[in-house]
Amino acid sequence: MQIADDLLKSKAKQVWTIQQDSYVLDALKLMAEKEVGALMVLDKKDKIVGIITERDYARKVILKGKKSPDTSVKEIMTPSKKMYWVKPDTSVDDCMILMTGKHVRHLPVFDGDKFVGLVSIGDVVKSTISEKDMLIDHLSNYIAGKY
Repeated sequence: MQIADDLLKSKAKQVWTIQQDSYVLDALKLMAEKEVGALMVLDKKDKIVGIITERDYARKVILKGKKSPDTSVKEIMTPSKKMYWVKPDTSVDDCMILMTGKHVRHLPVFDGDKFVGLVSIGDVVKSTISEKDMLIDHLSNYIAGKY
């Protein structure tokens, strides 16, 4: 069974960040440029203070009549105290359960106080499908007498 750390090892090491005092428009531009759906948010000391996602933008800017060039990331981000996260040894199944149950698409991974990466719903689904495909192959080979 795969764990969150396995997912992090199989993907690009770069996690994109933005300062909490930046404007939402800058966050959106960075997400579009890097083709990601979330950014970790940093304070002036480069400490993680939250996460901003496309969903935050849709629900907390557009639907509330705010303007992205005038709204700071800090105003709409999910602060670290309310952020769902996992440990490196959290199983992919548990990541899926948490994401599904809490309706989130991104899970930061922390080893103690140290941020080690970001797992997306796409990472989790891809891993789950891969594991199921492997199981099907093994069962098919067993049934066909290849073992």
